[in-house]
Amino acid sequence: MSVGHLHGGRMEVAGDPPSRRLGPVQPGRPQPVLAGGPSTVPAAELRDAAVEVGGRVIWSGLDLTVVPGELVAVMGPNGAGKSTLVKVLLGLIPLSAGEARVLGRPPGKANQQIGYLPQRRSFDPGLRIRGVDVVRLGLDGDRWGAPLPLLARLSGRRRAQDARIGQVLRLVGAAGYADRPIGRVSGGEQQRLLIAQALVREPALMLLDEPLDSLDLPNQASVAALIHRISRRENVTVVMVAHDVNPILHYLDRVVYIAAGGAAAGTPDEVITTATLSRLYGTPVEVLRSMDGRLVVVGGPQAPALHSDRHAVGTSAGTGAR
Repeated sequence: MSVGHLHGGRMEVAGDPPSRRLGPVQPGRPQPVLAGGPSTVPAAELRDAAVEVGGRVIWSGLDLTVVPGELVAVMGPNGAGKSTLVKVLLGLIPLSAGEARVLGRPPGKANQQIGYLPQRRSFDPGLRIRGVDVVRLGLDGDRWGAPLPLLARLSGRRRAQDARIGQVLRLVGAAGYADRPIGRVSGGEQQRLLIAQALVREPALMLLDEPLDSLDLPNQASVAALIHRISRRENVTVVMVAHDVNPILHYLDRVVYIAAGGAAAGTPDEVITTATLSRLYGTPVEVLRSMDGRLVVVGGPQAPALHSDRHAVGTSAGTGAR
C-alpha cells in the first residue's frame, strides 16, 4: 500500500530515497520554534512511522510534514488509530518504527508549546467550578493538571494571566458566560471554554482530539469556524481529529486519513478520493460530491456508519464523510 504526503508540490510515497530521513536534533542547540513569528521548522514531521500496541500494528508507513500555520484533520474509522497519532505527537505513545519530530524536537520534549484538547468529556450539571477557572487551568496548572494559584500570585504574574484569559475568552466568544459554572452551560459553550484552555498559553501547536464530537450541526459549524479563526489570528498550527470532514472541509490545508493499518496524507482533494480510499481500505470505495459541496463516501468497510451524519434522522448509507 502506498502512503503519500504532499511535499514541495508533489506527492511523496513510502520508499523514496533515504535523503528524506529526518535530520538529527543538534545536542545543546535550541531548535527554532513558532513563538514570536514564523518558523521554517515543521510543526510536526513523521517518516515511515509505525505504532504497535499489544503486538497489533495500529498503523504503519506514515509520512507526514505539517507546515507551520496549517490546519490539518486526522480522519478514519473508529479504532483506526486517529487518537493514537495525537498521543504519538505528545510523546505518550512511542513509535515502533520510523522517526518523529514535533516543533523540531523529539515527541514529548516540546509539550510546553502545545495546547492539548483531549476527547470531549461531559461535566456534571452540579459542578460549580466556573468556566473562567477551567480556562485558568491551562495557565497555572502543571501542564494539564492541578492549578497553582499561590505560585502565580507570589511571582506577580496574576494580572498578566487575567489579561490573557480575558483575551482568549473574547476570541472564542465565551466572555459572556465564563463566570457561570461549567456544568450549567451548553455543550457548545463548554467546548469553546476548553478550546480557550488549550489556547491560553499561546501555543505554537494545538492538538484537538475530536473537538466537534457530540455537538449538533450548528455548533459543529461555529466551532469549526472558530478553530480556523484561531489558527489564522494566533498564528498557531492545528492538528485535529475529526469524524465529519464537511464542517471543516473549506478550512483544511491537509488531511491525514488512517484506515486498515495504513495512512495517506495530502490536500483534501488528493486524499478524500475514490482511488486513495479504495487503496487504503483494500476494497472499492466511491467518493461523491453533492450539489451543496458536501463529500459523500459510499461502500467499503464501515462506510455507512463511518460516513453518516450522526445528528441527522433517518440517514442512509453514504452521507457526510467522517
